[in-house]
Amino acid sequence: MEKELRPQVVVSKCMGFDACRYNGQTLPDKFVEKLKNYVDYHPVCAEVEIGLGVPRNPIRLVMENEQLVLYQPASDTEYTGEMIAFSDAFFDSLKAVDGFILKGRSPSCGTKDVKVYLGKSKTTGSIKGQGIFAAQVFKRYPDLAIEEEGRLTNFRIREHFLTKLYTLCHYRQVEKAKTMAALVKFQAQNKYLLMAYSQKEQKELGRIVANHDKLPLEQVFSSYKAHLGIAFLRIPRYSNYINVMLHIFGYFSEQLSSGEKNFILDSFEKYKSGKIPLSVPINVLKSYVIKYNDPYLLDQTIWAPFPEELMDISDSGKMAELISK
Repeated sequence: MEKELRPQVVVSKCMGFDACRYNGQTLPDKFVEKLKNYVDYHPVCAEVEIGLGVPRNPIRLVMENEQLVLYQPASDTEYTGEMIAFSDAFFDSLKAVDGFILKGRSPSCGTKDVKVYLGKSKTTGSIKGQGIFAAQVFKRYPDLAIEEEGRLTNFRIREHFLTKLYTLCHYRQVEKAKTMAALVKFQAQNKYLLMAYSQKEQKELGRIVANHDKLPLEQVFSSYKAHLGIAFLRIPRYSNYINVMLHIFGYFSEQLSSGEKNFILDSFEKYKSGKIPLSVPINVLKSYVIKYNDPYLLDQTIWAPFPEELMDISDSGKMAELISK
């Protein structure tokens, strides 16, 4: 991973930046606070920006005539148009962005499981949906690292978010350079990380970089960016990482004793069964790459796709529930 990378992250302002919640409070988040030293934050409170004060009467999502509406019951006022207009203007003002950390369950910023009332009356039922601002984020930036703070308490989701965030930030630097040499180097450095996420997309990205059809540079970069987004769409399976680690293991397996082989393969098995985090077999493998001093393998981003200081194996214990949503 490039040491100088500082991802640009839009974050809900109420999470420790300003007391701008509807009740005049703030809700600091430990992960958001920890990340401050490693990213450049762009705090925003979409509700304040559309003219709602602090404190303010609550707003809610309402499904009316098959349309999602942002509604304030106390004033009987709809703010859907204002929220969409602000979102577009705000996105246009951003010089660069690599990811978003949004406030969960919020009618403006919630990415999942936001309560949507089936009508403006309090007696109606409800379903789950997505906040208006969050929906515009996904519409404008479908391939970026986007999460809400509650889901980031889950270790695998957090690890995926950080990996995607820093990889996309790195790629943005490659886009600035706009040379085939920079793109070839990026593809080479990320070969095994991409393979862990999607072997199919890793091969497709390699084909794009090879550019056998001699396509224009702009077209190559555009196609590469689209497939990079597809590659990082989902959290990779355990089996994907084990397959990649076996590939790397094959570089030097013949030079190992039977005891060393068994020790390495046992770490893979323990990772597969969930007894140890990915960082354990990865570091075991890396120690042998260092020992045999393979420059190509040493340059791979899979060893540390984001700053090691951000590695935290604490977990909310809601892995299956959160990942399935």
